[in-house]
Amino acid sequence: MEEPAIRATVLGSGTCVVRVRRASSCVWVRVGGSQILLDTGMGALRRLAEAGGDPGEITHLFYSHLHPDHTAEFAPFLFAGKYPAGLARKKPFTVAGARGFSDFYKGLQTAWGHWIVPDEGMMTLQEVDADTPDRLDFPDFSVETFPMAHTPQSIGFRITAGGGILAYSGDTDVCGNLVSLARDADLFFCECSTPDGQKVEGHLTPSLAGAAAAEAGAKHLVLYHLYPECDETDIAAQAASAFKGKITVAEDLMEFSV
Repeated sequence: MEEPAIRATVLGSGTCVVRVRRASSCVWVRVGGSQILLDTGMGALRRLAEAGGDPGEITHLFYSHLHPDHTAEFAPFLFAGKYPAGLARKKPFTVAGARGFSDFYKGLQTAWGHWIVPDEGMMTLQEVDADTPDRLDFPDFSVETFPMAHTPQSIGFRITAGGGILAYSGDTDVCGNLVSLARDADLFFCECSTPDGQKVEGHLTPSLAGAAAAEAGAKHLVLYHLYPECDETDIAAQAASAFKGKITVAEDLMEFSV
């Protein structure tokens, strides 16, 4: 059987609200020999261990924006790589975020100092444009970034590998770039913060996520970044009012492949 081009596991389907059921935003993506974390919100690293992953094997971390429910475990990730007795990180990794991420990291260092500074040559930090689409190319995959309507540093990620496409919105409101991000995507991880009728600025509802997926021609819509109100409503049915393709309401540790 042919190996999937892209495998993805939801490590965090929730938000800033602390719950047993849902860690904060994170998706673990495997492409060839690369392992990618899309955001690392609260609880993400514990979920990675539950899913059978190892922080020392992660090759890329991509951050959609700087809010704590998306970045809270960046410092713990770096600290974990400092572990002594032969278990310290040996594999180099790349961190990417919008312009301003380097300043964010410097701010973390004022609190944690050398404990979150990897050994020389271990970490590469790359910044992409937050005002226009941008692109990074790696041996196993390419990733396009698109500005999202949330904060000035907010971007979404579009990963292409072996003919498969995975799109990840990060947090966003309605915008044209969201459709460009998800164009013909095999998997479209789209934020869906609150049910229809309870919209808040800077975020989407199920029908708005469904409308974006429909306009983009996405094949499979995965609703994530779910506040507790979403668990009390049939948000898949609300999304289906606008999108006739496959819809999944994300749960932590749910797996997908393309």
